[in-house]
Amino acid sequence: MNEIKIFCPATIANLNCGFDVMGTCLEGIGDEMIVRKSAEKGIRITKIKGADLPTETEKNVAGVAALAIIKNMEIDFGFEIEIHKKIKAGSGIGSSSASAAGAVFGINELLDKPFSKHELVDFAMKGEAIASGCEHADNVAPCLLGGFTLVRGYNPLDVIRIESPSELYAVVLHPHIEVKTADARAVLQPVIPLKDAITQTGNLGGLIAGLYTSDYDLIGRSLKDVIIEPLRKHLIPNFAEVKNAAMLNGALGSGISGAGPSIFALCKGQDKAEKVAYAMSESYQNTGIAFDMHISRINPNGVSIIMN
Repeated sequence: MNEIKIFCPATIANLNCGFDVMGTCLEGIGDEMIVRKSAEKGIRITKIKGADLPTETEKNVAGVAALAIIKNMEIDFGFEIEIHKKIKAGSGIGSSSASAAGAVFGINELLDKPFSKHELVDFAMKGEAIASGCEHADNVAPCLLGGFTLVRGYNPLDVIRIESPSELYAVVLHPHIEVKTADARAVLQPVIPLKDAITQTGNLGGLIAGLYTSDYDLIGRSLKDVIIEPLRKHLIPNFAEVKNAAMLNGALGSGISGAGPSIFALCKGQDKAEKVAYAMSESYQNTGIAFDMHISRINPNGVSIIMN
């Protein structure tokens, strides 16, 4: 196999109580990439459609991630990468992670899979750092592994995949404004009160337990953020109104997706998800800001091959 076409799904990171450690993978929302072997050694970004992003390998998240995976490999050929962006940069649903994850997945497939999907997370993080300023796996892990993921630690990297409860749906409202990850991180405080750390730890444990046991009520009680959301919510117009609309219409929980500006809600069942999506969109109409709505099941597979 000399060429592969892949789907690189959008993701929701943090999930309120799991800042930088929790994430989940979405269905039907994502980029497409083509990775092919080339006679010329090295990595080249040959085409980017749908976004104004650098094609210089060292300045592109896909390029940096691709360089990381081949760094210590003795191969006498290179790779070309085409990126068809459908996730807007700065959307808060893993645009950069999709590119990084897609690049390492595609190269791994063309090399007959010398690395496991868990091992690919480490390479993808190197690309993610170009966009966010630091290596973190809460988007690239679910993008590669599917389902929900917990990053237990980074030294060494320890990622646990968690199967999604079968009736869980995600709703995402994506306003057409940009919140850069680096800017969203700049408002955070380096030290937090002990009582907030205790509350957040309890919520994170509750969320993980709820996912493992398919306890939707426990998931809902746990989807609360007392540390990050209070500092970031002012960056997103009408955030409080949208979240309130979601909760009043039966969402299990709602919050900021990644660094924003997207706002997510988790719901039990498609009917509830559609009701919540309608309420969220109605509450955002008066901002005058264009937006997209997405309703998605949790994607169990992560990055996948597109069969022609």
